[in-house]
Amino acid sequence: MTTELPPTTVDGDDSAQDADHQRTVAQVAGASGILALGNICSRILGLTRETVLTYLFGASGAVDAFQVAIIVPKAIYDLLIGGHINGAIVPVLSEIITLRGRDELWRVVSILLSLVTVALALLVLVIEVFAPQIVMAVASGADASTARLATEMLRMTAPALIFMSLFAVFSGTLFALRSFTLPAFAGVVFNACTVLITLALAPALALQPHLQGSVTAYPFLLARPDDGIMVVTLGWLVGAIAQMLLQLPGLEFGRLRLSVNWRHPALLSIALLYTPVMFSLVMDTLVIRPFSYNLANQTGAGGIAYMNWATTLIQFPQGLVATAISIAILPTIARQAAQMTAEARRAFKNTLGLGLRLTISLILPAATGLFLLAVPIIGLLFEHGAFVAADTEITANALRLYLIGLPFAAIDLLLVYAFYARKDTLTPALIGVVSLVCYLGVALVTFERYGIYSLMIADSVKHLAHAAISAVLLWRRLDGFGSQGLLTTLAKTLLASVIMAGVALMTLPQLSDWIGGTSVFREALLVIVAASLYGGIFLLMARLLRIAELAWLLTQLQRRVLG
Repeated sequence: MTTELPPTTVDGDDSAQDADHQRTVAQVAGASGILALGNICSRILGLTRETVLTYLFGASGAVDAFQVAIIVPKAIYDLLIGGHINGAIVPVLSEIITLRGRDELWRVVSILLSLVTVALALLVLVIEVFAPQIVMAVASGADASTARLATEMLRMTAPALIFMSLFAVFSGTLFALRSFTLPAFAGVVFNACTVLITLALAPALALQPHLQGSVTAYPFLLARPDDGIMVVTLGWLVGAIAQMLLQLPGLEFGRLRLSVNWRHPALLSIALLYTPVMFSLVMDTLVIRPFSYNLANQTGAGGIAYMNWATTLIQFPQGLVATAISIAILPTIARQAAQMTAEARRAFKNTLGLGLRLTISLILPAATGLFLLAVPIIGLLFEHGAFVAADTEITANALRLYLIGLPFAAIDLLLVYAFYARKDTLTPALIGVVSLVCYLGVALVTFERYGIYSLMIADSVKHLAHAAISAVLLWRRLDGFGSQGLLTTLAKTLLASVIMAGVALMTLPQLSDWIGGTSVFREALLVIVAASLYGGIFLLMARLLRIAELAWLLTQLQRRVLG
């Protein structure tokens, strides 16, 4: 199979343009590889964290309380800071670097840091005071003990907002500088801290005199669940601090100064770009998340936990493929969009086309494989201790329904970034309103019949609607996507994935009988053998069907690693 991109991927015949395109996409491949590797490591540790959590607590009210306590700072972070990175900070800082140089960059970053620190410190104070009211607003269906526990933990996690926000500014600056390594591995540090602190402090709590003599592995967690879940909460806070500190070596930290020049024009540019983004995030934070959590609570104890465990698993391919590729291409397409020339317009389409083809060729087999192996994977990761087979079945069903929308969500992310690169954040926000209506309507209509699963069905419909509308509008504004071969890549990848699925459906039951068992070793062996076998079948079909993007991506990554 060829390792060069097919001729249809370059919209134009000039050899110089082709060479520029090849250099650009090679850089994108290198950045995607770094971000993907970081995501892999982060997701593995994230799954380890969830495995520890499920083993100790299962689908309990304590886990629901923990999820509420962390979802509040996460939601506020996404609302006030998180969206700035991709929607406004990276394009604005990239433009400053290009037109005004690094001295101006560090002046603007200093202003941002000062503003963020002051604003978030005040917000954290408000959360500490009104924690009980916030918990009741987020999880109104929770019982009194769960609400009390969530309130205590929220007061512990709230200060993490400051460190998460500083991390966002630091990582956005590094992205603008085209430095991806430290931000890519921030999640690794975050999850590692949570796991290590939980494991380090658990034995100390277990040795409390009044709890000795219990036959359980972690007696303190069953006797005093508040203490146990607090250990996890402490690890979450330390992780937020650690991921922020990790970014410092990549920055010229000595050039940052306290500055309250909050009227700087760059802040106005960021604010103008971010206003529509904030509107979208407000809808997600104040409508979708509380709506989803309240519906999940109505399904009984563990409803929120099932939803979050399934979400944790689906974030693995999403982060590995869509997020990595989208972040990798954003600085490049932002520069191409800013040049406003016919050549830059062609380059924009070609770079976007590359990202879409790579995403399609990776996300479809990933979603298919995870769909097929949902039960053995969840059983391996979570079905231990208090997490039983019935929990595995519910989580697997939720995951499969989420996976229906995963390809649309992955493609949609690149399309949204294409709008952002063109400094259009309003259009994705308006599309988001339409998709929000779809989500609420589908969830309400299907809730009585499908219960917790109605949320996953609605989520997939939401992503389908958003991706379809985004594709149509962007295609019109760009006068088409050029000769990118998107439909060819889609057809070949879909066929290879269907063949892989067919083989898996015929052989997985027998494979499970031969290898499967209740021991962790046999469960792990089943997942490894099945994933290798079916992944190999997909790669074989990709070679026979000549899906060039896969071989090209591997070649580019090998060249980067080997120098």
